[in-house]
Amino acid sequence: MGKLKLTQVKSVIDRSRKQKDTMIALGLRRMNHTVVKEASPQVLGMVEKVKHLLIVEQA
Repeated sequence: MGKLKLTQVKSVIDRSRKQKDTMIALGLRRMNHTVVKEASPQVLGMVEKVKHLLIVEQA
């Protein structure tokens, strides 16, 4: 599988505890923070749950 470049573009303020925990599990801690993750089924599932807070690109 490929790699994904994840960038947080919206705040987690006023989001559910699950969404906040998912963002932390992805390694995203603040606005405009970017991480590169392997596109495993687990990571893709987490991205699907918080896709409205992210920009997802192929890395």
